Amino acid sequence: MDQAHTFAAISPATGAAVWRGPEIDYRRAGMHVLSADEIAEIDGALRHLRALGRLDFPEITAEKFPLPRFGRFLSGLSDQLRHGPGFMLLRGLPCERYDLDDLALIYFGIGAHVGRVVPQSYLGELLGHVIDVSDLEPEVRGYRAGGAQNMHTDTCDIITLFCTREAKSGGLSRITSAGDVHNRLLRDRPELLARLYDGYVFRRMERDAQYGSGELIKRRAIFSQATGGLTCNISGSYPRRAVEAGDAVLSSVEAAALDEVQRLASSPEFYLDMSIGAGDIQFLNNRVLLHGRTGYEDWPDVTRRRHMMRLWLEAPSWPDMPANQGMHDRTDHRGWLRQRTPFMELPSRFFAALSHKQNELVA
Repeated sequence: MDQAHTFAAISPATGAAVWRGPEIDYRRAGMHVLSADEIAEIDGALRHLRALGRLDFPEITAEKFPLPRFGRFLSGLSDQLRHGPGFMLLRGLPCERYDLDDLALIYFGIGAHVGRVVPQSYLGELLGHVIDVSDLEPEVRGYRAGGAQNMHTDTCDIITLFCTREAKSGGLSRITSAGDVHNRLLRDRPELLARLYDGYVFRRMERDAQYGSGELIKRRAIFSQATGGLTCNISGSYPRRAVEAGDAVLSSVEAAALDEVQRLASSPEFYLDMSIGAGDIQFLNNRVLLHGRTGYEDWPDVTRRRHMMRLWLEAPSWPDMPANQGMHDRTDHRGWLRQRTPFMELPSRFFAALSHKQNELVA
């Protein structure tokens, strides 16, 4: 197929998820402030869950965390994220009312009303902790390191973050419409856009592959319209890991296409910065939005550092992700969950271990 035919075959992205950051107010387009009645329902659901005994996270379901009225809003949230601008911010959970373990139970219970929780790495964690521990642990991934994050997607339908502690300063959530970036490329650089549809060789993290399907190398498209609408799957690190390992060679056009997506997505002309404070829960459609983070100043004491909990959710009502997108699948999930140990995600355990590491380094 010649290039001219390839360009002509690509349709512009359409719909509510195609927006430009400076032209949209997230407070009006996608924010829900919790009411006193909704907070009372959350309190009641926590009491109900606690009365069932000490349940591990995989045992927490929507039925065991009952939210009679608020649950109807949450169960419809995946449709809002799919057909709307792709984001929703729940604001106003009173964090000071609960300890961190109770906040984790509340967050997981809310997530269970929205979708199916899936593991996030070979460790099998269902609830992740987004915090800078680069001074305490070797080889940390991006969500466990401080500073800014480049724009990217993860491998799930919906990514959600719950802020329990803010940074000393900075640390805004930055999101960009993949459809808006796509359409700019179609207008100005169609030759690069065509390459992004063709796909790249991706090299996964070795232990994710080892404990999952065993498949280390995958060919994945950055953009696809196989489900009827545009979907995006991008991580600059995976194609370049393949190059560094000798699995692939990036042509100048391929490299330029990746760089141009990152440049556009990181441009003030396109991105939307969202302030997430303690008690805020953010939900993002991971198929149509790129997300990142601005730099921030944090506290030295690990128990005071910027802390967010993270869930990866599958939306059962959505069409399957295109076969040539996504880095992980259900075979990986099954393998990763074999690595998981009961209650491993509890914040009290997590921070106790970090504090012990920090004390050892100081000593």
